[in-house]
Amino acid sequence: MVLLLPTDKLSWSQGFPDCSGQKQSPINIITEATLFSPQLQPIHLSGYNLPPSEQLTLKNNGHTVVLRLPATLTMSGSNGQQYQAVQLHLHWGSPAGPGSEHTVDGQRYQAEIHVVHYNTRYDSIFQAMTQPDGLAVLAALLQAGPEKNPSYEHVLEHLEEVSEEGDDTLVAGFNIAGLLPADLSRYFRYNGSLTTPPCYQTVMWTVFNQTVRLSLDQILKLEETLYGDHDKLLENNFRLPQAMHGRRVLASFSVARGPEVPSVPDDGEAAMTPVPDGHAGAAAGRGLGPGGSSPEGTGPETHLGSSFQAGDVLAVLFGVLFAVTALAFLVYVHKQRSHSRRLDSPDKPKVIYTAATTEENAV
Repeated sequence: MVLLLPTDKLSWSQGFPDCSGQKQSPINIITEATLFSPQLQPIHLSGYNLPPSEQLTLKNNGHTVVLRLPATLTMSGSNGQQYQAVQLHLHWGSPAGPGSEHTVDGQRYQAEIHVVHYNTRYDSIFQAMTQPDGLAVLAALLQAGPEKNPSYEHVLEHLEEVSEEGDDTLVAGFNIAGLLPADLSRYFRYNGSLTTPPCYQTVMWTVFNQTVRLSLDQILKLEETLYGDHDKLLENNFRLPQAMHGRRVLASFSVARGPEVPSVPDDGEAAMTPVPDGHAGAAAGRGLGPGGSSPEGTGPETHLGSSFQAGDVLAVLFGVLFAVTALAFLVYVHKQRSHSRRLDSPDKPKVIYTAATTEENAV
């Protein structure tokens, strides 16, 4: 939820005491410290695919760009509770650096989308936002990719119409789910707060493991089009990670412990993921086609399984090759030493090997 706020984030707690609370957001998700929870089931979305006849309001509120969502959009999670969507908004950086709010193992991504919902047991978001179980936000990390994301283009193509603070325009309905990752089953979950004043600590956060790719031009358009307070370019509208104060982060999947596993390419279009899966490696981020879809029959499990089988065979072959090479090298060294002893003389100068400098190597 984005409200009007003072520009100095350090002063937030003076007018909004919750901003200095112990359950603040965003956070840095340390993957090896997360706890796997089998109770966390895939997120279920309903009513997200809107017809073009549905007109949505897009507004520049001076701090971000907000897309109002109709009440027909709902989500349900593992607790069986239903949540109604209210709006979505974005956080970004600038050409000088990335601007996601959540970070993963210290890494900040180019941008972040938040889809805000409230618990339907309450009459409105204004009533729900002060209740401990009142809000639920779906968050996805955005990063630059090689192709334009058509789902995001539904929003980005209208940014120039809302370039000034207070401007609004209408956007034809589209599939809002296309703004989120294709894989809604792998995510992190923790209890936190709104990331802007009043910073109410009433948010159940879902941060998806799979990222969403936008083209570099789309990222730059987000960073360079909108203006906020005092006609200043609206950039770096993210809050820094907050202290955990003993909170734990749950994961809906088993996180690999140990060295980082590289992403598995999927038709050359692998979406990088913040975290590798304990069973599926970094392939949790499936290759993204147009709109964030994954090509049929090219899932990460298939790629990773074949990679492991081929890897076992290659490991044996390289081991044998290494042993043969090492033996040949030892024989060669023995012959060279014998030859040197025969040719060496007392007045022959000894040459000490000196490594080449960086400049020499660069030539």
